[in-house]
Amino acid sequence: MSDPASTRAVAIARQGEVMRDFMARAVLFQEAVARSGGLNGSDLQAVGLLLSEGPATPGELASRLRLTAGGAITTMIDRLERAGYVTRTRDDADRRRVIVTAIPETVMARVGPVYEGVTARWNEYLDTLTDEQLDFANEFLARAAAFNSDEAEALHRSS
Repeated sequence: MSDPASTRAVAIARQGEVMRDFMARAVLFQEAVARSGGLNGSDLQAVGLLLSEGPATPGELASRLRLTAGGAITTMIDRLERAGYVTRTRDDADRRRVIVTAIPETVMARVGPVYEGVTARWNEYLDTLTDEQLDFANEFLARAAAFNSDEAEALHRSS
């Protein structure tokens, strides 16, 4: 009979390997998606954050991306605007402020089709899971995302 503690240690070590592989492949997939839409990975992440968290000033977007506000974010927004992924408008409440907004139709037209294949495969797999397994998977991935976000913020603060 195997030792439960050693079996658990092996399973935990394996989970670490699986998570590292998942994260690396997720980054590579996002880079491929970005290239398919004429973007780089950071540009795609910026558009994704604008879609999920809403419009932002350049400074707010830089903060979401953990970039220094200034030239880098301005250059990124210029690229995204030229490519038709975002618009810049003046804030009605404070005309000095610029608001950057993603254009969902452009995003869906250019990179949406790329996600359809992986979405179909995921949905097919998810249909095989029980409600309890889905709840666990959702909790697991939400915690992983939160931990990654917390650690990225800590790294950003320490640099």
